[in-house]
Amino acid sequence: MPKPMEPFTTTAPPRDLAPPAAPKPLAALLGRGRALVMGILNVTPDSFSDGGQFLDPGRAVAHAEEMAAQGADILDIGAESTRPYGGMRPVTADDELERLKPVLPAVVKLGLPVSIDSLKADVVAWALDNGATIANDVWGLQGDPAMASVVAARGAPVIAMHNRTEVDPAIDIVADVAAFFSRSIQIASAAGIARENIVLDPGIGFGKTPEQSIVTLAHTAAFKAFGLPLLIGASRKRFINSVSPAPPDQRIGGSLASHLYVVRQGAAIVRVHDVAETVQALRVMASIELAAIEKTAT
Repeated sequence: MPKPMEPFTTTAPPRDLAPPAAPKPLAALLGRGRALVMGILNVTPDSFSDGGQFLDPGRAVAHAEEMAAQGADILDIGAESTRPYGGMRPVTADDELERLKPVLPAVVKLGLPVSIDSLKADVVAWALDNGATIANDVWGLQGDPAMASVVAARGAPVIAMHNRTEVDPAIDIVADVAAFFSRSIQIASAAGIARENIVLDPGIGFGKTPEQSIVTLAHTAAFKAFGLPLLIGASRKRFINSVSPAPPDQRIGGSLASHLYVVRQGAAIVRVHDVAETVQALRVMASIELAAIEKTAT
């Protein structure tokens, strides 16, 4: 760095210089100009798709390394299964932290943004204080009453997901999701969370019948009316089985179809188990679309 011609006589910054802007990890990610891939890392014994596979810390970190090498943009770590189809076994914050402490710091060292998937403000606070940069709340700031203040105090982005305590096949699910998002945004604003730090997730599979999940996906573009980035997590979800029966680990075709569709509808992030396949599918689709544009322009 070149030396100034005349040194300052005080350690205070000059009055005409503004303090450095705080880093904006979400804006930097979204500025890449393409859909982002969030890789799922479940350090749980009972997740619906891969429960138990990565409970061992060594295997968990190795899987995170694999997803990073495959092209994941974000790594999402959860230590409590939220099991969208019932059978969830709640765990304490201490249980979650016991699973996270051997894993999260090592994953943070990989250099990718890390999101913490937890219902509990105490767990999210610990994770954000130890290198995670994004909070992923499956109750959209409407569960743990301390969640919004924890996120706001750290200036972190938050993913606010739609959820319901009970499935109701009779409701207009698109309207229900929209109303839920409005409440989440109000809670975030009241807590001091910057609007630019909010991502909306319509919660595919959560509090919805398979048919309602499909309808929600079909109306992804409607949620763009909020003017906020959308995250969609359709990976291996049960609605795929309702269309083309298959166990969770054999639903990659349905997962890819869903994620390609929502990206074309404006989704900014897709949350997936199968990172390599999703990255490949998105790159090929982008290449085909670019060729179509170039052909039209000639």
